[in-house]
Order: sequence, then structure tokens, then C-alpha cells
Amino acid sequence: MVLPLNLLRTAQNQPMMVELKNGETYSGVLANCDTFMNLQMRDVICTSRDGDRFWKIAEVNIRGNNIKYLRLPDEVIDMVKEEQKKEARQAAKGRGRGRGRGAPAGRGRGEMKGFGGRGRG
Repeated sequence: MVLPLNLLRTAQNQPMMVELKNGETYSGVLANCDTFMNLQMRDVICTSRDGDRFWKIAEVNIRGNNIKYLRLPDEVIDMVKEEQKKEARQAAKGRGRGRGRGAPAGRGRGEMKGFGGRGRG
């Protein structure tokens, strides 16, 4: 499963098209995004909702809640999937054999602090 924010972070410096809820479209290069899906794009061509007017804009900020949909190159989706596989392989390696039943790390089999080395009884 590809999460939208992972997709956007991977799509940085890639061309994309954004359509807003009001019908305007923005085609350009994704410069940055944040956790609210706000986008910063550069070298943008803005098209009006009726499609008969165009503007060339050097840089634009798009608020995330105004986005209707995003169109990204297929290579970006493939890059995200490869990245997720790589992270899954790294997570599967684990951190060793564990620490037992919740005892503090680094005690080993020696005496427990505070018990003075006495036995059980």
C-alpha cells in the first residue's frame, strides 16, 4: 500500500499535475510538501477552469485541502514501492535476541542490585 505523503515526498523534484476543486490545473515541478499536503511547485503553468487561459508562474503554493487530484509519473510510484521493500527488509533484520523478561539491559547473570547476592530463601 502506497501512502499519499510517502508518494509526495518521493515525487519531490519530479514533474506533476495538480487539479484543484475549483477546476484550475497546475503543471510543474514539485519543490516541497508538508504533512497537510500543502505543495510548493516551481516552473508552473496554470490553466483556468474553462481551459482557454494560461499563466506561467515561477513558484506557487497550493493548500492541501483545495486539491482534487494529483497526476504523477509512473516511475515515482515504482520508486516508492522499491523504497518500501527496502525498508521492510531492514526492519525484518531485528535488533538481536531480546532482553528477556523486562529486566534492565546489561545486567547479565550476575547478582541483582539491591539483593546483596543472597539466594531465594
